[in-house]
Order: sequence, then structure tokens, then C-alpha cells
Amino acid sequence: MPVQTRSRSYDLTYVIAYDADVMTNLTATMARAQFYSLIDRAAESSEPIRISGPRNSAVLVSERDWNAIQETLYLLSIPGMRNSIRKGLETPVGKCATKPGW
Repeated sequence: MPVQTRSRSYDLTYVIAYDADVMTNLTATMARAQFYSLIDRAAESSEPIRISGPRNSAVLVSERDWNAIQETLYLLSIPGMRNSIRKGLETPVGKCATKPGW
């Protein structure tokens, strides 16, 4: 089921997967008791896990997901990259160049 935001429509499963209310929430004490299994769980499922302590909270994500987030932030920081990606997504495969041109 699509969910409409200001400018885009997203698949509901994507939105739910990253909704903080659906994210697993644990206290620091609970997380400490199952730390290694939480690392495995985050790596295998790509599910972020919120860990709350008395002073602050943090989110445990897999290294693969963290790297993907960093890459996305980097690419979107390049002026014009967002529009270039959108244009590329709208281009039919048959009209794509066979060589990169660089």
C-alpha cells in the first residue's frame, strides 16, 4: 500500500521498516545481556534497534546499513546528484548509453 508524503509515494513496507514506533526498543541493561545476539540480529535483518539508557538513547544498525546510509548522504550532498539520479531512473533502459562517457 503506497504512503504519500509531500513529494513522493513510498511503499508502506519501507515506511514501516524505518518507523521509530515499530523499531525494537530495549533498555541498556536488556541490550547488555544480549549484546552479541543483537549485533547478529541487526546484521541479518537490517532492523535498527533502539537502546535507551538513563541519560541518552542510541540506535544499533549493521555496518552494511551504516555504510549505505553514509554513501547515500555523500551522494545527495553533491550538487545536482539528486536530479541526475531521478533523471536516470526515468530513462528507459533502451535509451541508456552503452559506455559511461568518462
